[in-house]
Amino acid sequence: MLLGLIIVGYSLFQAQKLIYGPIIDVYTPENGATYNQTLIEIEGRAKNISHINLNDRPIFTDKTGYFKEKILLSPGYNIIKLSAEDKFNKYTEKKLEIILKEY
Repeated sequence: MLLGLIIVGYSLFQAQKLIYGPIIDVYTPENGATYNQTLIEIEGRAKNISHINLNDRPIFTDKTGYFKEKILLSPGYNIIKLSAEDKFNKYTEKKLEIILKEY
């Protein structure tokens, strides 16, 4: 009985990547932030992914899923899209709205 519970518990633990799917956490910039410079850096971490895109362009992560990319903003309102997919074709997307205020 105890062995059966251990096997079921371990199976659920291992299946959590399948259950939760891909996860994207963005550390910087904050959604809705306003910047004065055109070049900003996007930093974050992605979990349970097979690939990740920034504005439909592939980017790369390190072994721990950390990514850091530079992007040029257009004057005014900008939408930055991060999308990721896992090996089971589960998809997630994060959109950031950033404002470039030029003087």
